[in-house]
Amino acid sequence: MDLATLIGVVLGSVLLVGAILLGDAPGIFVNLPSILIVVGGTLATSLIRFSIADVVNSFKIAMNAFTVRLNNPQEVIAEIVSLAHVARKNGLIVLEQQPITDKFLKKSIMYCVDGHESEFIEEVLQKEVELTLARHQVGQQVFNGMGASAPAFGMIGTLVGLVQMLSNMSDPSAIGPGMAVALLTTLYGAVLANFLFIPLADKLVLRSQEEERNRQLIIEGVLGILKGLNPRVMEEFLETFLPPKDRKNVMEKR
Repeated sequence: MDLATLIGVVLGSVLLVGAILLGDAPGIFVNLPSILIVVGGTLATSLIRFSIADVVNSFKIAMNAFTVRLNNPQEVIAEIVSLAHVARKNGLIVLEQQPITDKFLKKSIMYCVDGHESEFIEEVLQKEVELTLARHQVGQQVFNGMGASAPAFGMIGTLVGLVQMLSNMSDPSAIGPGMAVALLTTLYGAVLANFLFIPLADKLVLRSQEEERNRQLIIEGVLGILKGLNPRVMEEFLETFLPPKDRKNVMEKR
């Protein structure tokens, strides 16, 4: 799992639950009607906005984004440069026998080994990148939508609680439960939106950008191998995808 996400979830949960437990009567923060209004309403609006498949796939994409480790770009560059050395020395056909860890890179190399033209390979790989990003964008939209809906249903729950409370002012025993629904739905909506849905959407954006960078790096590297580019020159070019602090000083190593 992504370490930053794990730390954030654990830290936020501990602080939130700890603050509740340190107060008086922590059980008052559990209210079933409030949960039904916020969670049920948020899910219902998501199903209205998107298809069932989009909502389900969004959670799958989110889980993959946090559990599937993306290859380090420096490692990807090193693997591409190594393959470039092999291809330059023994030809493209030998690359079929090379162990390749990155699935997208392996697929790209197989296109080269099969003898496809560089224009075809670039078009196919770019199309796959575009479709992957499109799926990620749907996931981002779903979680952003949930982040907007949860506080809205928190407010709706507040209004429901106030109506219940005001309609039973003659019965003092009904004021407390009505006020609990009024306040807790707002709390639930704010917590779900700002602690779960919106951060998930933002993390999906980040992971999508990282995956796009890796795949664009692979595409450029594979096209460089097809052109017979010098491995050292290729390494310098591919490192332009990295922040300056992560680049090797190739010129000094010559």
